[in-house]
Amino acid sequence: MAALNNTDVMIVAGEASGDMHGARVLQALQKHLPQLRSYGMGGEALRQAGMEILVDAADMAVVGIMEVLAHLGAIVAAQNTLHRALKERRPRLLILIDYPDFNLMLAKKARRLHIPVLYYISPQVWAWRSGRVKKIRGLVDQMAVILPFEKEFYARHGFEVTYVGHPLADSVKATLGKEAFLARHGIKAAKNIIGILPGSRRKEIATMLPVFLKAASLVQKRYPETTFLLPLAPTLSRDVLTENGLLDYPLDIHVVKGDRYDLMASCDLVMAASGTVTLELALLQIPMLVSYKLSALTYFLGRRFIKVDFASLVNLVAAEEVVPELLQDEATPAEIARTLQKFWPGSEAHAEMTAKLAEVKDALGQGGASEQVAKLALKFYAPPKG
Repeated sequence: MAALNNTDVMIVAGEASGDMHGARVLQALQKHLPQLRSYGMGGEALRQAGMEILVDAADMAVVGIMEVLAHLGAIVAAQNTLHRALKERRPRLLILIDYPDFNLMLAKKARRLHIPVLYYISPQVWAWRSGRVKKIRGLVDQMAVILPFEKEFYARHGFEVTYVGHPLADSVKATLGKEAFLARHGIKAAKNIIGILPGSRRKEIATMLPVFLKAASLVQKRYPETTFLLPLAPTLSRDVLTENGLLDYPLDIHVVKGDRYDLMASCDLVMAASGTVTLELALLQIPMLVSYKLSALTYFLGRRFIKVDFASLVNLVAAEEVVPELLQDEATPAEIARTLQKFWPGSEAHAEMTAKLAEVKDALGQGGASEQVAKLALKFYAPPKG
């Protein structure tokens, strides 16, 4: 067996967020290993960080069984390309980021080649298919997790992992301040500012935006001096919002493209679709209501197979219901409006939630996740000569 190359690392990230987190880890590694050569699968962020892209992650961004089947040829080709690079280039370390089904297949190939594997951002084995822990333990040399409860979960299954904190703790920052943000976007300050965050994917928007807008109209009847802020994802046009009810109600609503975290930080309260955005809001300590609706079949299957007490990451981190969750049949405009009013700015419930969110923020770490992952990676490299 050929020796491992002490100047090489392969990084594999299959989605935009993984590409960004991988780039930050690579940049942190390069500070310690200036001669490091990197290659693998990623997107523009890893490319800009200096990695040779063997497989473009954009070709792997598929979801759903039918879409995966349609792209099966590209997925197999990507596996073959990366496997060949492992055999021929013999990197000192393989760093896998999230993207579990694809990455665990590659980890198996690396294990056969005796190439160490560092896995950053755990598969959600704590939510479903917990039996995968045994497989992961047999394929991965070092696991870096980003949610505090994951360390204890893996320990119960006989696998010691390292909690590095959440990478969002480094990136979620408000820079303008509320008054400057409002002035930049020509928004007159209102007594109350409520955020509407229906998600960034078209399907999410089609499902949640009409519900949130109707809820907003009910809230504005009760509290006329309310302004609503709605961020527009850079990949979408305003037409998507219009098609899903933006103009259906006489709301004081402002659609803003850019300044995402400043928009969030300017809100007194937010109605948000379940997802990573809830952690972003928690890091900014902005009280929220979390809501989501799935197809009846997806929800039915999820209830059967997903073994967690909460839908939102905020509540999972807190291990209690810090933010209210309205899912499926409960996600009605009337119920959302009623719940928002319960946590209205100035209320005791609003203050209590803000205090609890500060605890969640502390639990997510003080930043520096990428540097910590880089330090874990350095343990697999021989000390520099001389």
